[in-house]
Parts: sequence; C-alpha cells; structure tokens
Amino acid sequence: MRYRSIWRKTVNALMLGTTGLCALVTVSVLILILAYLAVKGWRYLSWSFLTQLPKPVGEAGGGMANAIVGSGKLLLVAAVAGVPVGLMAGIYLAEFGGKTFSFMVRYTTDLLNGVPSIVMGIFIYTIVVLPMGHFSALAGGLALGVMLIPIVVRSTEEFLRAVPGTLLEGALALGASRWRGVATVVIPAAFRGIATGVLLSLARVAGETAPLLFTSFSNRYWSPGWSQPIASLPVMIYTYAISPYKSWRQQAWAAGFVLLALVLLVNIGAHVILSRRHSVQRG
Repeated sequence: MRYRSIWRKTVNALMLGTTGLCALVTVSVLILILAYLAVKGWRYLSWSFLTQLPKPVGEAGGGMANAIVGSGKLLLVAAVAGVPVGLMAGIYLAEFGGKTFSFMVRYTTDLLNGVPSIVMGIFIYTIVVLPMGHFSALAGGLALGVMLIPIVVRSTEEFLRAVPGTLLEGALALGASRWRGVATVVIPAAFRGIATGVLLSLARVAGETAPLLFTSFSNRYWSPGWSQPIASLPVMIYTYAISPYKSWRQQAWAAGFVLLALVLLVNIGAHVILSRRHSVQRG
C-alpha cells in the first residue's frame, strides 16, 4: 500500500507539473505576441492616425480613420443581420426543440462554424455582390453576420440551458404559457451570458479579412451609406503589410495594435459581464 501511495503521488505531481508547463507555454506565447505587437505598433500610433484619411503614396503622415469607422459599420450590419437569427435559433434549441430536428440544426451549425471564411466571402460575393454589380458595406456586413450566427446559436443555447428548470416550472405553474415563461423568466435570467456570447462573437469576426476582400473590398476615402465599397482595419492591415513602402508597413503595425486593443476591450467587457452574472447568482 505504501508503494502504491508513493506511485499515485508521483504520477499526480508529474501530471500536475506537465499541465502547468503547458499552460505556462500557452500564456507565454500569447504574451509574447501581444507584447511584440504593442511594441511595434505603439511607436507609430498617433492622433492623426486615428483621425485622418490615408495619404497618397509618397506623402508622409495620414491615418486610417475611414478604416476604423468602416469596421464599426461592418460590425453593426453583422450584428443586425446575424444576432437575431442566432438568438432565435439558440432559444428554439434550448427550450422548444425536439430530438431529430434539433440534432440536425446543431450539426449544421457546427458545420457552418467550420466553413473557411474565404468560402463565406465567395458565397456572399455570388449572391449579393454580383447581383448588385459592386462591392458594398452591406455585403461585407452580411458575410460577417453569417459567420457569427453559429457562435451566437451555441452560446445562447448553452447559457439558456444553464438556467435552473425550476424557474420555468414556476412560471408555468402560475399559468403562463411556455413561450411567455421563456421570454419573461428564462431569457432575463440568462441575459448577461447571452450578451457575453454576442460580444465574443463580434470580437471573433472583427479580425476577418478574407470575406471582406470579396464583399466590401476597400476604400481610401469616407464611405457614406451602405452601398459603396468601404475600408476596414483587417483589409487595410493586409494591404499595408505587403506593400513595398516603409511608411505603410509602419501604419500596418499601428492598425494591428488598434484592432488588437479593440478586440481585447470587447473580450474584457464580456468577461466582466459574465463575472457579474455569476456574482449575482451566488448572492
């Protein structure tokens, strides 16, 4: 028995050390990437970069204000197009779905989540850009919206399933219909988690480049409305990073830093919302 106890403790210490080492390597790689991008991007970041339009080749200065605004417009279209569909599908799977049809929906959702982004861009290019005859912010937003649907579906379903069933049973016992109970009891109880999933899905698609090359393309000027090509941070980063001009490559680092900072802020906000939800439940 003594040798078995020593063996178990040795194996436990070995596995604990291995998992800790793997976690340290993962965190170290992430910190290295963040630090390198921050060092390279911060030095070229300025107020003019955030507020001015790109300058022509050969002129110093300029910025990516149009790309920052353009990314915001694309994410707005994506949220309007994809979030309601994802929310309703997630609510159906969690509260109203059966077995066979729900399994098919979940399987299809997982497949959609695994579709390469460039394929999504070609699809939207075929059904939106070609009939319209030109690139547009609407097409780019729709491409991102389709990409975030499966993320919203799965996160909404998981957070709704985490709500205790006794809450819905209490609403039904008081005479409410199932749909009314879900809408007035279950969904408010899971609202913080659902909002977290939506924010994380927007952060997930904010850095996509391939679908935007086929849909919104780019624009070196302001793009009013929704039916014109529009600049975005990922596409501008790609264009500037592969250019032969040193000033453009420097601005690509700055744009990468801005995009990373925005994504980190969204992720931090989502985790704050989720942590507040857990603290309220414990209280």
